[in-house]
Amino acid sequence: MDKDKVKEVIQMVKPMLQADGGDVDLIDITDDGIVKVKLRGACGTCPMSQMTLKMGIEKEIKKAVPEIKSVVAI
Repeated sequence: MDKDKVKEVIQMVKPMLQADGGDVDLIDITDDGIVKVKLRGACGTCPMSQMTLKMGIEKEIKKAVPEIKSVVAI
């Protein structure tokens, strides 16, 4: 599993989240393909954060690293 590629994608999506007052931090990547992230700022309280997580962050990570199964916020 390409952990550096996952980190690269996280860095790529950060500016979009920061533009709306939010942010995301990579916490862990498990051996079974689960990426754990922490949503901060406006993303931590936004009712649309699950959609951002799944349709934005997860979609981009899976496109770059197909073996990733899921992205979850902790």
